Amino acid sequence: MAQTEAQVVGAELENVRKKVPLLFDRDSFFYGNIEARDVEVVSARDMRIPLELRPGGRFGYFDPAGGDLGRGDGPTFDKATISTVNLKFAVEWQKKAQWATDNARKSVVNSFRQLLAKSMQEFRRQNDSQLMTAGDGVLATITSVSTTGGKDTYTCTTDGFGVRLLRYGQYVTVYNSTVSAPRANTPISPGDAEGTSLKISLVDLQNKQFTVNGTFASASPGDKVVCAGLIGANPVGLLGISYHHSDASSGTWLGFDRSATPEIRANRVNATNGPLALSYARVLLNKMRDRVGLENGTKMQAWLHPCQTQAYEELGQAVQVINRTTAVSPNLDLYYSVMQLAGVPTKESNSWDKTRIDFVVNESWGRAEMNPPGFYEEDGIKLFPVRGASGGVAAASLFYIVASYNVFIDNPAVAGYISNLAVPTNY
Repeated sequence: MAQTEAQVVGAELENVRKKVPLLFDRDSFFYGNIEARDVEVVSARDMRIPLELRPGGRFGYFDPAGGDLGRGDGPTFDKATISTVNLKFAVEWQKKAQWATDNARKSVVNSFRQLLAKSMQEFRRQNDSQLMTAGDGVLATITSVSTTGGKDTYTCTTDGFGVRLLRYGQYVTVYNSTVSAPRANTPISPGDAEGTSLKISLVDLQNKQFTVNGTFASASPGDKVVCAGLIGANPVGLLGISYHHSDASSGTWLGFDRSATPEIRANRVNATNGPLALSYARVLLNKMRDRVGLENGTKMQAWLHPCQTQAYEELGQAVQVINRTTAVSPNLDLYYSVMQLAGVPTKESNSWDKTRIDFVVNESWGRAEMNPPGFYEEDGIKLFPVRGASGGVAAASLFYIVASYNVFIDNPAVAGYISNLAVPTNY
């Protein structure tokens, strides 16, 4: 009988492709933009940001024939205050994983070196997601809930983020719709829970769904998905773009009462759930000029999701005329590569709210920093052994990337945004 392949399988050589493609993103464009802004080194006490809030002096007419000129006045100065928040990124691996990949003859990837090289990139990506929030750590809004095998799956189509701000393996808490109370959790196993949070075991970006390893009691549509580590009612995290770029007349901004201080409200154009129109950007710029005047020239960028770039591009395509005799290239290309909104350069981010376009004046943004991003250290030690159940050392190690900072703007009057834009089809 002829020899079969099953008889020689033990002698066959296994081939592993050396190229390892990346199947997810590590974009951190807005965080990189904020990282380049001015840094104010602070202590554990709140930082003060002085503002010239209101003009002063008393203008009027008078009678030079002995008339009373009256009394005078002066401008009003006040201060915004900000405190830092503390962020961490914990990385743990077993010695077996390290030993099994520490040589090119064993593995196409050195897992330990990969962890060291890529962890800061992931930390930056997570910070970028936090900067998309309103300072409450809310990363998604639940539209519907399904439970199978003791695991909750949430669909999130309510807002302009879907599940973009969430990551596989991240721990999150489900709060009620007012973010006043967290839902109780029931994990699949103890390691799937961290306080009130559960571990994400699946993120489906296209279908805007994610699954956790367990269930949250009474989770329902409208509930908010909050980053782990934030606890209690109305938690406060990194103060993101929608915190500073807000025209709300209720609540507070860096210690100011929004209802009593219209000077600290941002400028807004409400698209009322309609598509992008050319007039919106011009109206917004004129609103900003009304606030700060024509003499105060400001350089800005219009940050937006690529779906709104498409919406803007379609407006241009509708009026495009192709003159084949004067075309630079004979190849057909009906798309635009350089884009501006009313003269303002655009900047894309896939993590941006699909329903907003924010006009960001970079010079008005800054960071209050008590501890810059870096390795957590104890007496120069950056790698820590894990302890076993016996109290001895476990065959695993840990390191942490930590930071203590927050972000602020010193002039809300030059901040502006277009909100409630319709999201184009297929997004």
